Amino acid sequence: MVSDATGETVNSVARAVLSQFRDVEPIEHAWTLVRTRGHMDKVIAGIEAYPGPVLYTLINEGLRSRLTDACRRIGVPAISVLDPVMHALVSYFDVATVGRPGLQHEMDAEYFSRIEAMNFAMAHDDGQQLSGLKDADVVLTGVSRTSKTPTCIYLANRGLRAANVPLVPGVPAPAELLSLKGPLVIGLTKDPMRLVQVRKNRLRLLIDGDDDDESTYADLEAVKQEVAEARRLCSRMSWPTLDVTRRSIEETAAAVFTLLSRHRRQVVS
Repeated sequence: MVSDATGETVNSVARAVLSQFRDVEPIEHAWTLVRTRGHMDKVIAGIEAYPGPVLYTLINEGLRSRLTDACRRIGVPAISVLDPVMHALVSYFDVATVGRPGLQHEMDAEYFSRIEAMNFAMAHDDGQQLSGLKDADVVLTGVSRTSKTPTCIYLANRGLRAANVPLVPGVPAPAELLSLKGPLVIGLTKDPMRLVQVRKNRLRLLIDGDDDDESTYADLEAVKQEVAEARRLCSRMSWPTLDVTRRSIEETAAAVFTLLSRHRRQVVS
């Protein structure tokens, strides 16, 4: 994987593609911030020592040509992961690209917006600073261990001000949550059996491997009742719910974006 910037894009593409090959165990070699001929020479030497398919994101034509020529000589494929998209957009917009590496990582307004969103998520994690919920874009709620915090962190990294509020058995939901008008509130839920497994693992970590804890926190019947009560609250409040049992954090976040887009369209109309 060769990049003239941080390598996030080519790494993400590589992992997405390789996940489709169950019997392949790749060995990854990454070179980032490749912007000089000298650095490219080191990259080529590395490919010669450890040959394999090359994925790259390079803007500079000279470096691209140097890399592709070397790969042709070595006998390995060289694939530009951005070219198909770039060419399609150039054709559509009928304009030339800027041709400067790393533009997506410049500290522009969007960058500082993500930092602000991250600070917001941390400050409003796990029911903290309830008075600030009204300033959120989205508020996630649900019982314990339904991935509320990691999902909020992921959303914040995408620029959304995300907060989360836990639903605790026997404790009324906070009035600040129930009275929200502007932000979208989404309930996260999970299969009780899976939830019990996750909670038992959590208890083992907290009590040094002793799994004899009798807490209702990991009792199946108690958990079923807890999940059902949370679902009833979401239904009563007309909050959409997402079952995260078989969803990754990224998949949950994608579903949140879809719901938020729909919510914003309804607000505008």
